[in-house]
Amino acid sequence: MALVMVIEDEEALALLLKYNLEKEGFEVMWESSGNRALAAVEKYCPSVILLDWMLPELSGVDICKMIRNKPDIKDIPIIMLTAKGEEEDKIKGLSAGADDYVTKPFSVPELMARVKTNLRRSPELLPQKELVFEDIRMDLAEKKVFRGDKYIHLGPTEFRLLRMLMETPGKVFSREFLLKNVWGNNIYVESRTVDVHIRRLRKSLNEFGPDYIRTVRATGYAIDNSLHEDEGEDKK
Repeated sequence: MALVMVIEDEEALALLLKYNLEKEGFEVMWESSGNRALAAVEKYCPSVILLDWMLPELSGVDICKMIRNKPDIKDIPIIMLTAKGEEEDKIKGLSAGADDYVTKPFSVPELMARVKTNLRRSPELLPQKELVFEDIRMDLAEKKVFRGDKYIHLGPTEFRLLRMLMETPGKVFSREFLLKNVWGNNIYVESRTVDVHIRRLRKSLNEFGPDYIRTVRATGYAIDNSLHEDEGEDKK
């Protein structure tokens, strides 16, 4: 799944972008600080970057230049977001290494189209609209889950957990990995919190079919149709 990193210090705009990108099936990370953003790009290697021109600590132009000078991340597509609309500003942004340039205020559908256009360099990174495992179907655009023809109501956390599992069937995810990628780096919760939400997820899914969520003792969770090695307390 394609990861889009939004580097934008205006919270309202960042949340608007996050909502629309997730609706299109992208995974989204948001950073508001220039220094933190550069470190996050190096750590997570996003599929595309939406980069604001004006940021605290480091400007978008500076970040763009730094990314282009780092071999491991230099090829990531970068779309600059800026209130600057003069031709010389566009030239400056593109000269710094940006692949595209969008002037605020912009059309959200147009920006989504530009994100997809930049991702076409690597077609396998274009977002999926749907995930399917056995009789479980997840509509990523509408954020709905079905088992056969039955709609399954899931809370936001259970939805994100199921999505993580269904993206790589058979892969065992540790509790720590799930905490980091479902709850986020800045949320401090205990690892056993994962077990609570897995139980809720199982209860909702298993009302209409067999249990495909496997607990690997002392390790974590996976979704597959093999025999289970479940910890009894996680099945309650």
